[in-house]
Amino acid sequence: MKRIDGRNWNELRPVKITPGFQSFAEGSVVIEVGKTMVVCSATVEDRVPPFLRGSGTGWVTAEYSMLPRATSQRTVRDSVTGHISGRNQEIQRLIGRSLRAVTDLSQLGERSIILDCDVLQADGGTRTAAITGAYIALHQAIYNMSRMGLAANMFLKQAVADTSVGICKGRILLDLNYDEDATAEVDFNVIMTSNGDLVEVQGTAETRPFSRAHMDEILNLAEAGIKELFDIQQSVIREMGISLP
Repeated sequence: MKRIDGRNWNELRPVKITPGFQSFAEGSVVIEVGKTMVVCSATVEDRVPPFLRGSGTGWVTAEYSMLPRATSQRTVRDSVTGHISGRNQEIQRLIGRSLRAVTDLSQLGERSIILDCDVLQADGGTRTAAITGAYIALHQAIYNMSRMGLAANMFLKQAVADTSVGICKGRILLDLNYDEDATAEVDFNVIMTSNGDLVEVQGTAETRPFSRAHMDEILNLAEAGIKELFDIQQSVIREMGISLP
């Protein structure tokens, strides 16, 4: 079965990750997954949330937003509405959880690393691209901290990446674009570490329930796609001359 963009059912969209996209951030990339483009930048700050003060432990968090014309119709900025939209809030919490899962926060000291993920263009999978790209920005920031003597070593425990899987017209498909996502009967978002552990699985039956067998197939396909993303991440990190965790 050929898809709208010509891919096979088990193919990722073309993935391109360009590091050093921003000159002043401690770490930054722009990640392109098909037509979806997300800028991910890391900032190190000498502060932690109130609940961590005096603990000697750091924090990794994220903020997510979408440029007004990232989509076919203009989206109003959160700053205009006066509040963070529920969708943006849910996604930025997801990004933060995913990155904390692979970071030894005790090695960070009482510092925070903030990952800003800004969507330049959206064609499905903005959260999956943000997590996959933000990992590299985080890696770069921690490496720079170690070079400056602010950290004893690279304290990322493993890599993390994210992809989507859905059932469209009865077929299981990897890495949904917007048109597929909008019409999917079942929609999954799967976040996994490089040792094969799951950070989060978000799965929803949009039009009809799915079976346990379908769920196993979906997770197996997601794992295969995420392993490809790990290879891409590691290739980019090697080209940057940064040692792997």
